[in-house]
Amino acid sequence: MVSPRTSRWNVRLPDLAGSRALVTGASDGVGVEIARGLAGAGADVVLPVRTRAKGERAIAGIRAELPRASIDLVDLDLADLGSVRRCAEALHTDGRAIDLVVLNAGMIALGQRQRSTSVDGLELHFQTNHLGHFALVAAILPLLSRGRARVTAQSSLAAAHLGIHWDDLQLERGYSAFKAYGASKVALSLFALELGRRSDAAGWGITTNLSHPGIAITNIGPAALRDSRRVGVRIARRAMEAGVGGTPAEASLTAQFAVASPDAAPGTLYGPGGFMHLQGPPRPQPIYRRVSDVAAAERIWAISEQIAGVRFPAVVARGDQGSS
Repeated sequence: MVSPRTSRWNVRLPDLAGSRALVTGASDGVGVEIARGLAGAGADVVLPVRTRAKGERAIAGIRAELPRASIDLVDLDLADLGSVRRCAEALHTDGRAIDLVVLNAGMIALGQRQRSTSVDGLELHFQTNHLGHFALVAAILPLLSRGRARVTAQSSLAAAHLGIHWDDLQLERGYSAFKAYGASKVALSLFALELGRRSDAAGWGITTNLSHPGIAITNIGPAALRDSRRVGVRIARRAMEAGVGGTPAEASLTAQFAVASPDAAPGTLYGPGGFMHLQGPPRPQPIYRRVSDVAAAERIWAISEQIAGVRFPAVVARGDQGSS
């Protein structure tokens, strides 16, 4: 088996000493490799984790290679809005500005035919992959603004092919895990790009872009894909079986580049530059049609504020800018 730490490519990051980075979903897989890369460049990294034991193992693994790595844990379960609030409170108590953010955490319940809900009663993919991140960013916006943060949201190839079901946002009818996953990744991507636009309008100092990891060869990937009958999932499974995919270390490079490289631009999608964007070094790519829809971004923003019970600062409507 190929080591998850093996990579055919690398990215050159600037000296990040003195910067504070936050990476969600970094207790294993692609996320821990993103954290490893940022810590290796000198950033002080904070890992919001659902399971402390996994987070501690991740830190031990990073420090085995980087003994001087500065990494801290904070508790976070994105599927629990109460946990999101407590995480934000802990970050505010710490008081440090946050300079780099990767909204990487995500889940996909492939093979699970029954719809699952969070402790807040929301469809689990929607809350874990999108709404929890939305609420977290709203709660720590002052820390991000102080750090003039660069925020990268981890999108997915699924966002190119699937969309949000506006008349059934929680997928109470016709549920499938793949459909729920794709919709949640579209929602997260729309949010991230809208955050950048609103920051520009309001002077928050935050810039945003998107990354996607291609297909990562992980221990859970083949098992999760094994029983699914969807065409897109079959293609992904066959690609992994044929060796067309990246290790977690390789799949982490697009997010590392997007969030930290001086060559990465706001409002851009970065993905693997190889065959079908499944693997390869980071390259800019066309933003998916559904993700570039500004009206849809404003719509999911308003819905997310209502469902999560959070409010971002008001921004002058685009049509009113420059009017007296």
